[in-house]
Amino acid sequence: MPTRKQSDTAIFLCQLLSNLYQPIQIFRYDRKLKTIYIQAGSRDEIAVIIDEEGSWEFVL
Repeated sequence: MPTRKQSDTAIFLCQLLSNLYQPIQIFRYDRKLKTIYIQAGSRDEIAVIIDEEGSWEFVL
C-alpha cells in the first residue's frame, strides 16, 4: 500500500502531466520495492519513480 506522501506526490505528478497534456501510459505500485512507477508522454519519454518518502526522480 502506498504511503500518504507517495499518494500525494503521485496525485501532484499526474495533475502536472495532465496540465501539460501528456498521456499517462503506465501507473504501477511495486509491492516489493514499495515504489510507484509512472511512465508518460506521447512517446513514453517520461519515466518517474516515487519512493516511500514521497521523493521522486526521473528514470532514463
